[in-house]
Amino acid sequence: MAIVKELLRTEQDGTLSFGDYSLSSKTKLDNFEFDGDIYKVKTFHEITKLEKNGLFVYESVPGSAVENFKVTDTKVEFKVSAPEDVQFTLELEPEKEYEVRLNGVSAGNMSTNLSGKLSVSVELGLEDCVVVEVEKC
Repeated sequence: MAIVKELLRTEQDGTLSFGDYSLSSKTKLDNFEFDGDIYKVKTFHEITKLEKNGLFVYESVPGSAVENFKVTDTKVEFKVSAPEDVQFTLELEPEKEYEVRLNGVSAGNMSTNLSGKLSVSVELGLEDCVVVEVEKC
């Protein structure tokens, strides 16, 4: 999976791709308009963070590349890659239960905390990316 050299881009399928974990220093892109919203990304080898209209959406440690990021009322889908195992956090609905699937295999149900944050650790192993689906139960 390739890093996103543009830092943030719109894909032909109407999704977003963002993040460049190969950067040695923090780099950001502000005021990216997509589907009526304003996005901001900060990324480098230590962290990748996406905000929408000034609010938290996604963060990973270490930095990652995310492709085909799509959010609906009940589901978040994307592909994530990083140079090593990665932990990402999503902002979802507070105190709700979600089923997490990695490469189509259920990793179980997880609940968001009071602020709506859901954190997932992903072992990349020999795979260069993992397809993530987080769906409200």
